[in-house]
Amino acid sequence: MDGSASPPAAPRFAGADRDLARIETDGYTVVEEFLDAEGLEAFRAGVAPYLGSHRGRNAFEGLTTERVYTLVGRGEIFERVSADPRLLDLLGRFLAPGFLLSASHAICINPGEAAQSLHFDDSFYPIPRPRRAIGMSVIGAIDAFTQETGATRVIPGSHLWGDDWRVRAAGAATVPLVMPAGAIAVFQGTLIHGAGANRSRAPRLAFTSQYCAPWARTQENFFLGVPRERVRAMSPALQSLLGYGIMPPFMGQVTASHPLKTLEEGWIPPIARQASVRTG
Repeated sequence: MDGSASPPAAPRFAGADRDLARIETDGYTVVEEFLDAEGLEAFRAGVAPYLGSHRGRNAFEGLTTERVYTLVGRGEIFERVSADPRLLDLLGRFLAPGFLLSASHAICINPGEAAQSLHFDDSFYPIPRPRRAIGMSVIGAIDAFTQETGATRVIPGSHLWGDDWRVRAAGAATVPLVMPAGAIAVFQGTLIHGAGANRSRAPRLAFTSQYCAPWARTQENFFLGVPRERVRAMSPALQSLLGYGIMPPFMGQVTASHPLKTLEEGWIPPIARQASVRTG
């Protein structure tokens, strides 16, 4: 024996095996106490300056719903929820190594908002159903999700449906994701779901983090949306989630170099250096 220690096991949610089985069979699971009271307070404080800056532009976004995009680049608390090691462990059971963060939003559904149309989150990948999910989604409750405040509604098992999902959804019962503040729902990108109507007198604040296979194009362009100086200070796990990594053998390279090199102080694209030599 060489005396070397085994690498530590990845952090896991309590009941992770149960969650894994439920995502396989029902298409989703709910994990409570993802954020504690301190985390919820930090989230509210961090997102407060940005609320009110972007109202929905159509019925799908929600005409009285506020959205904050590129949330991952707006504060340490949002980095934490995007790259929580327990969450990444669960997502890694469904997505290949090197999977990416595809979208990072805060969503505040205000009173009077209508129910969102049923849909599935990785529908923009034009590959026929039924199929393996190309994306995985997370919805986090900053305010408690109740039927009155517009809890997301899901159709259990619909992640397995084919391209006739609209016909099947029209006659299917939906289940509200009633969950306390601090809980998250994790579900496959093929699960049919939609936000409920907010019939209460209070807004319902939440976040969504969506992830995709390492070969897929992300919804948000984080290379342009998150400044390099901010990415430079992020954890290696989060840097990889934002695309500063390689999918073997070389997908994601930058002029034949690893993309992490672009975060080095004073880095200049080789093409710019070559152009300077030619014109100098």
